[in-house]
Amino acid sequence: MNKENKMSEAKIVLGLYENIKILDNKESSESKEYFSRIDTGATKSSLDLVLAAKHNLGPILRTKYVKSAHGNKLRPIIEVEILIAGKKIKGDFTLSDRSHMKYPILIGQNILRQGFIIDPNFERK
Repeated sequence: MNKENKMSEAKIVLGLYENIKILDNKESSESKEYFSRIDTGATKSSLDLVLAAKHNLGPILRTKYVKSAHGNKLRPIIEVEILIAGKKIKGDFTLSDRSHMKYPILIGQNILRQGFIIDPNFERK
């Protein structure tokens, strides 16, 4: 597919914050939406460790050194299926302690490359 065709494909517009539903293959009250940060500067998406445990996500596929504002850390990586703006996406998420952060899920480039475009002024109603 050439660049021109790729640009003409319909993209889903996301704002800087989106509700994300974790699809964990179990019907429970825990399968709810989480307010998440969209971060075009993050190469990989990240999920809070406690949230991953709550949804019984896993197994760990591999580990990777991740550079963040807090330094380089070895993080486990799992595959998670999510629902974002009405689209099901399966992708890799690093696991980290995000309890001190405002958003339990960070959506990075690995997910955003799957048909999304970011508009900082956009808010989903």
